[in-house]
Amino acid sequence: MNRPRKQRISDAFGAAAAYYDDHAGPQRQAAALVADLAQRQRPDGVARILEIGCGTGLLTRDIQARWPGVELVVTDLSPGMLDVAASRGLVAATFLEMDGEAPSFDGPWFDLILSSLAFQWFDDLAGAVARLAGLLRPGGSLIFSTMGQGSFARWRAAHAVCGVACGVPDYPTLEALRAMLAGVGDGFGFDEDYPIECRDARGLIAHLRGIGAVVADEGRAPLRPGDLRRVMAAFEADGGVDGYQVLFGRVTRGA
Repeated sequence: MNRPRKQRISDAFGAAAAYYDDHAGPQRQAAALVADLAQRQRPDGVARILEIGCGTGLLTRDIQARWPGVELVVTDLSPGMLDVAASRGLVAATFLEMDGEAPSFDGPWFDLILSSLAFQWFDDLAGAVARLAGLLRPGGSLIFSTMGQGSFARWRAAHAVCGVACGVPDYPTLEALRAMLAGVGDGFGFDEDYPIECRDARGLIAHLRGIGAVVADEGRAPLRPGDLRRVMAAFEADGGVDGYQVLFGRVTRGA
């Protein structure tokens, strides 16, 4: 596990916690769909839920509304995000600072494990999914959303046109996610596209900074100012708009 990088991620999201929701359009949509999928999968008979990567609590509050009275454990890598989620009220839960790919639990504890747009920060997605699936009780489900390879396609293309490396991580394809889930158990995956409300390169950068997604992929240094200006110009010449490809996955443990 790359602890220095995880600390940078925690710090970046903590710094953005106070204004994260102002920039979180796709995040809000993805969280709502994760909650919808979970309720269709397990509308009742749910005693204990674990949330991974709660952020400011977009999914957390939805979970509480759909399963009132459930024993809910809410986790995030960033203590700053946890503080915001816990301070907004209406949620009776245990809030725990935790790296989702190194869970502080052992054995089958949870009926549902839910997460929205956090798994893309894992060092080893396949390993993390397998470990989390091992925490499910019989009949329980892990349901999550994560970033797909098609995310920020035009921003990536602008970097390629300019001959410079893009700091956006190499997210998995939908096919790769499906293959990974098939290796864990009863799983399926699909994707949805969400536009980003940005009119130009500055708008895209403001969105990424606003949600704290500013930690580049490992080994990729920030662009020099001149290179960044060229990338921004190329991006705007291509329309100045971009979006997320969000992958959704579900793994269910046999009864």
